[in-house]
Amino acid sequence: MKTFIILTELTEEGKKAIQNDPAGMKLSAQAIENRGGILVDQFALLGPWDFLTIIKAKDEKTIFRITTELDALGTVKTMTLPAMPIEEFIDDIITSV
Repeated sequence: MKTFIILTELTEEGKKAIQNDPAGMKLSAQAIENRGGILVDQFALLGPWDFLTIIKAKDEKTIFRITTELDALGTVKTMTLPAMPIEEFIDDIITSV
């Protein structure tokens, strides 16, 4: 499974929605699993991004499906980044150069 970081920014609609239903902004682990991913963790952030979510997925198609559906809600804008454990980065990328 690959690791993906999703940075999320609330839209104006999302800011209103979070006031009415704060729990509704939390991504559902079940909804992510239904689309082939695993919710690892979520964090609220200070700064230009409002939330950080860590998801494991088998491939990029799976994460595209998850983030496309999330963006389609109109309450958030996302940026998705692939991530790699630092040990793997050192062993597979740095030492092979």
